[in-house]
Amino acid sequence: MFWQALTAVRDLGRLHDIAAILVRYGFGDMVRRMGLANALERAGRMLHWNNAEEFAHMPPPERVRRALEEMGPTFVKLGQVLATRIDLFEPEWIAEFGKLQDSAPAAPWADIRQQLTEDLGAPPETIFAAFEPEPLAAASIAQVHRARLEDGSSVVVKVRRPGIRPIIEADLRWLMRLAELAEAESTELRAFHPQEVARHFGQSLRRELDFAGECRNAERIAGNFAGYIDADSPETGQNGEAPAIIVIPRVHWQWTGERVCVQEFIDGISGRNLPAVERAGLDRKILARRGAHAVLKMILEDGFFHADPHPGNVFYLAGNRIAFIDFGMVGRLTEARRGQLINLLLGLVKHQPQRVADVMFEWTDDVALDEAGLTLEIQTFVDQYHGVALSQLRLGAMLSDLVDILRQHRLALPADLSLLVKAFITLEGMGRELDPEFDMAGEALFLLEQAMRARYTPAAIAKRGWQAASEALALVAGLPQDVSRLLRAARRGRLEIHIDVTHLKRVGNQLDSAANRLVIGIVVAALIIGSSIVMTVPGGPTLLGLPVFGLLGFCGAVVGGIWLLLSIWKTNRADRE
Repeated sequence: MFWQALTAVRDLGRLHDIAAILVRYGFGDMVRRMGLANALERAGRMLHWNNAEEFAHMPPPERVRRALEEMGPTFVKLGQVLATRIDLFEPEWIAEFGKLQDSAPAAPWADIRQQLTEDLGAPPETIFAAFEPEPLAAASIAQVHRARLEDGSSVVVKVRRPGIRPIIEADLRWLMRLAELAEAESTELRAFHPQEVARHFGQSLRRELDFAGECRNAERIAGNFAGYIDADSPETGQNGEAPAIIVIPRVHWQWTGERVCVQEFIDGISGRNLPAVERAGLDRKILARRGAHAVLKMILEDGFFHADPHPGNVFYLAGNRIAFIDFGMVGRLTEARRGQLINLLLGLVKHQPQRVADVMFEWTDDVALDEAGLTLEIQTFVDQYHGVALSQLRLGAMLSDLVDILRQHRLALPADLSLLVKAFITLEGMGRELDPEFDMAGEALFLLEQAMRARYTPAAIAKRGWQAASEALALVAGLPQDVSRLLRAARRGRLEIHIDVTHLKRVGNQLDSAANRLVIGIVVAALIIGSSIVMTVPGGPTLLGLPVFGLLGFCGAVVGGIWLLLSIWKTNRADRE
């Protein structure tokens, strides 16, 4: 049971802190329903339930956001992930979650130095020619220090906060139990798959704790951009070759591991500092176009993309080049999903509602889907943009509105697509900050048509055909072994056949109800016939000149007949509803 799991000693202290914060922000009733109050009382702790008056005036989204901030790094990250789920939350909730800043006071240098010494094999001042104890930035999970190598290269050293993993693991166990409770107790929340969301969040956060994995992500994206060129890139280096348009920091693997990573220092202008971009003489229109092309390439061509391209993770360099940092959160798209995405975006840009609806049905995959109603809403939505110039389309806003339609139908997108939609919205917002006339739809249309043509080249068709043929041949080749295994199981009496019949329990209940009615009907008929016979037999006690036993039989038949009629009436009414 959930409340029994909460009594685990390893999580009790952390649960007390979480419960106290929830109570302070006016969520005491939720704590009681979860069983936290009783569990903490058994541990000898006292909660004060009347501390929430000062927060009563706050809107619920703000109260939740502030509670998440106080509960620590796991919940800050959870809020940031929920900010990507525009398919689950209303705009006011998304806006509030978007205010969650992943910042924290710096950890004591003594603790950082001790952990670095363990991970590097020697104190940092002996590994590096110079190391700055004062961090460049400090977040909830890690902090970043600047250093210099012996060859004079500037690097950044990202260090995981000491002791953060046990806290996060305890929080994740608590979140999973809460998701199990929500899914078991609430039919409304069950539609949003809370266990799936919690499981996906846990996997994402554990990956983010592994800095070696983050560096592998960076190298994979750097490899995808190797040799990448842009049509409006006349700049060349001293050797006559064009410099890299998209820059990914180089990883120094000899000092990189799970708790620390060392990467090239990017000396550029932060995406948050647009006045500095102007002062440096960079072309903001080119930067907007190149940034859009880079992210769209990651999504449509590579299927592996930076899932959090906000201004803090982007730097602008001389020559109108762009650098991306922080690859802890990445998105992955299968080839089939990329094909669906291309069809969806082309349907939006070219005003083809049926194309959009078909993709949305594939994404939702819900057996209770009101297909006719959803199709009509999507067609109405797409038709309102008919005749609108391409430059006036707001692709991010269109995707957001489209997902809002799904939310109204209580449908949720797969987790990988929520990251994608959020990345699109962030990308278009950054593009318009750089260039108010930025045409995201026009930039996307060119790449979409290019990607669509690439999918239907003879080589691409031959490749997909060869893959399908290989899978079919593998299936045929394995068929004799599968049949042999099946026959051996049959000879040993271990062959089992399981048949799942949809709504079998409901069918059984209907059969049981029909049998009960049949039995009552037979009893009523027997009572009528028996009482009629008794009425014709002289002798025995009488009431109002009629045999008593005959009257009792008729009364029983009347009661049984009324019950039978009421049962039939209730069933017919339920079927109509």
